[in-house]
Amino acid sequence: MKNKIYICDVFDFLNKLPDCSIDLAIVDPPYNLKIANWDIFKNEKEFLNFSYRWMDLMLLKMKPDASFYIFNTPYNCALFINFLKDKKIKFNNFITWYKKDGLNYSKTKYVNNQESILFYSMSKKYYFNSDDIRIPYESNKRIEHARKKGILKNGKRWFPNNKGKLCPDVWQISSVRHVNKINGKIVKQRHPSPKPREMIERMIRASSEENDLILDLFAGTGVVSLIAKELNRNFIACEINKDYIDENLKEYLCLKL
Repeated sequence: MKNKIYICDVFDFLNKLPDCSIDLAIVDPPYNLKIANWDIFKNEKEFLNFSYRWMDLMLLKMKPDASFYIFNTPYNCALFINFLKDKKIKFNNFITWYKKDGLNYSKTKYVNNQESILFYSMSKKYYFNSDDIRIPYESNKRIEHARKKGILKNGKRWFPNNKGKLCPDVWQISSVRHVNKINGKIVKQRHPSPKPREMIERMIRASSEENDLILDLFAGTGVVSLIAKELNRNFIACEINKDYIDENLKEYLCLKL
């Protein structure tokens, strides 16, 4: 059933989801960082077996021209890529999310200030709207000059796009907990690791069209589902803990699969 958030185990959910039914999946799964009970595994092997199992099930649910995004640590994403390399799917990008997450001290290695996002499609034929996710140019003076006279590149005169430049694979977006600080102090969130609206909207605008069906696995607050609804997409979501779900989505809860 479309436009519902199912409160249940992810494997029960995926096993009952129709095959070849999803246009886009945005997945924010456990990271094995022990930030909550659902993120605790006995060892790396158990975590990877869990991850590879839901990935295999998810791939069955994707349409032939569908795309999907997976969040995780850079290290885990490298392992996921190795697992997915033999699947009949297309790797598109290893996206670096620079979180601008404030102070984070480390004196034995470089400070961790990023997360990673894998962007795949099920085949070479997939929807991607690059114009709808353009971002502002950085050099204002140079761009203003280029608007009037253009810039000579490879024998052709280039003029800037009014919507901005094409989106790169490094995303500078502040984390939710950083944005929501009060008087410089971290405030407890409904979910321990929510994702920014700006980021989710970028993914949905780039990789889906109106009325497409978006899969929101490990939904957390349900931000993927909420933005899908706002952008006139359909969604179907799964979350194990109903207390995480944003109040604006409670009317879409379905407690039975």
